[in-house]
Amino acid sequence: MTKILIIDDEAPIRRVLRDILENENYQVDDACSGMEALQHIKDQDYDAIFCDIKMPEMDGIETLEAIRKESDVPVIMLSGHGTIETAVEAIKKGAFDFIPKPPDLNRLLITLRNALDKKTLTTENKVLKKAVKIQNQMIGESAPMLDVKEMIAKVAPTNARVLITGENGTGKELVARQLHELSTRSGGPFIEVNCAAIPSELIESQLFGHEKGSFTSAIKQKKGDFELADGGTLFLDEIGDMSLSAQAKVLRALQENKIVRVGGEKEIPVNVRILAATNKNLKNEIEKGNFREDLYHRLSVIVIQVPPLRERKDDIPLLVENFVDIIAADMVEPEAMEELKQFQWTGNIRELHNIVERLIILCGNAITKDDVVRFGNPLK
Repeated sequence: MTKILIIDDEAPIRRVLRDILENENYQVDDACSGMEALQHIKDQDYDAIFCDIKMPEMDGIETLEAIRKESDVPVIMLSGHGTIETAVEAIKKGAFDFIPKPPDLNRLLITLRNALDKKTLTTENKVLKKAVKIQNQMIGESAPMLDVKEMIAKVAPTNARVLITGENGTGKELVARQLHELSTRSGGPFIEVNCAAIPSELIESQLFGHEKGSFTSAIKQKKGDFELADGGTLFLDEIGDMSLSAQAKVLRALQENKIVRVGGEKEIPVNVRILAATNKNLKNEIEKGNFREDLYHRLSVIVIQVPPLRERKDDIPLLVENFVDIIAADMVEPEAMEELKQFQWTGNIRELHNIVERLIILCGNAITKDDVVRFGNPLK
């Protein structure tokens, strides 16, 4: 049940508010002072708080400031002596809203519902961020992975460009996200572009944007990913598949920190950190004439090689437990785990994830060695 706290030094006001809120099926506590309220807040969680402004010893603004140090619960201020200046001060200090006394019943209930909606959205946002953070964790304690993590820790706080190399499915995107999250740009956007998934005739518009009418389907102006990533990180995945024409424009953007939209003439300054990844040997691509050597040197200030799964088989138990969402460490029997370590894992972590998902669906409460042999079926 939704819990509300009322803070007011006048007992009749507390009683009236309690009757109104309990009639709406809220669970209500009350406090006659700021100090008593803070003790309530330490002892239990509330979904919203009503707080009077004018109280002896510790007034409403001081109480609000103290609450903000303990909790982000929405606080609705009440006052029969309020002014615009008082209301503005309360909002600046973190109050959700300000309602004059005696409060209009409809306004009070609508404001409360809005405050509760905001708290729900804030909670959901925190849960989603935590889920994304868990999903983007780099799992592994093997020597090769510890080397990668150490390199990330050193490089992330800088603005150095990083080229991330490795086979498909090794987790190059996770490395890029870790570099962003541990950087001074973590509060800015992280924009990912899969250069292999975008047709060559559209990649320049994707990266640099376009002006209205610059080509047939350009019905309005569009910002490109360089602009969208301003102040943050732009991750160019599968950079080895980018067209030579787009490579030339990317090189110019890196040299000048400016871009020009397709069909435009105006130079637009951008402040972006570039991370790139590829499963190709770019030095071989340079020799074949498929990749610009000058762009390679711009991108590869730091090179991080992500090891294939066959070189870090000691991490397989950790990865498997993570993929089954830590249902139980013994869901996968030890013999089954040893069998998984024997595979070559040409598809790397992506292949392991798919096989674990298959085993969870097709097997019983425990995954045995026979299950792995029967349903695993990767190339040994």
